[in-house]
Amino acid sequence: MSTLRFCQFGAIIALLQCYFVMLSSAQMTHPTEAIALQAVRRKLIDTWGNLDDWQKNDPCTSKWTGVICIGVKNDGYLHVGELRMLHRNLSGTLAPELGLLSYATILNFMWNNISGSIPKEIGKMTSLNLLLLSGNQISGSLPHELGNLPNITKFQLDLNQISGPLPRSLANLSTIKHFHMNNNLFSGQIPPELAFNGLMLFHEAAATVSTLPPELSKMPKLTVLQLDNNNFNGTEIPESYGNISTLFKLSLRNCNLEGPVPDLSGIRRLLYADLSSNKLTGSIPTNKLSDYITTLLLENNNLSGDVPTNFWQNLALGPAAKLTLDFQNNSLTNISGAIIPPANVSI
Repeated sequence: MSTLRFCQFGAIIALLQCYFVMLSSAQMTHPTEAIALQAVRRKLIDTWGNLDDWQKNDPCTSKWTGVICIGVKNDGYLHVGELRMLHRNLSGTLAPELGLLSYATILNFMWNNISGSIPKEIGKMTSLNLLLLSGNQISGSLPHELGNLPNITKFQLDLNQISGPLPRSLANLSTIKHFHMNNNLFSGQIPPELAFNGLMLFHEAAATVSTLPPELSKMPKLTVLQLDNNNFNGTEIPESYGNISTLFKLSLRNCNLEGPVPDLSGIRRLLYADLSSNKLTGSIPTNKLSDYITTLLLENNNLSGDVPTNFWQNLALGPAAKLTLDFQNNSLTNISGAIIPPANVSI
């Protein structure tokens, strides 16, 4: 009797295994998302033939190039979890139907030749963590709907031709950590509301921006603040920028800034500071910089007075370490104190 029961139990297990195999094989891409991908394909020009396999039946089960799928509990369909189109020589435009990929966490079209504007429908991709569109020819203004992405952590749109102001709705991106907008054609102010609490990297460059917001110094986790090649119309660097204790890199090169060089001694882990090619005046602050400083660039300004030697004095530079100081094209007189800096200090 026990042998019979064991055989019956084994048969049930075998039937269940067959059932789950059949169920798994019966899965397919959600019809709405399959239609959306077909619309995306129609908007793209694929000169390298990277997307030739997008002619197959089902995006997920046929494993279309760049389409990463996921299963969802209590759902009999597969869903697009990632769309990875990095460096595939694609041109054409981005389809509004991208907004139908509501489960996608990554949208990556970096380093292609995509043109046209960013569809406002991308603001409906509420699962999105990474929006990566750098290195294309995208133009037009940023749709304010991009502020509706509650899970976004990296917002990378640099090296395009995007114009107009930065929408204030971007301040709603409370989960953002990396914000890359440099090398576009933005105009108007950097909204002070963009002082994201969790932001670690802020890269932005515009054609005409009126002021340098002091509110950016209130970001408690900021490690990189890079705003090169803006026109801040004679704005002074806010003193509060010298108190961003988490900062590793401060770069405000070629921003039409005036006034004094701020005291940067409060940035305890500063590695790199570039304030070159502005209209800064006055003397160089004598307060000791970070023990970790490797680069200080102040060339092409209107600075006067002496060059302080405490940049390298009492600085624990190891044999392989190097400190680069560039003060060219100013009105500086002499190096106060020691005339000749150590060999690993380059002026």
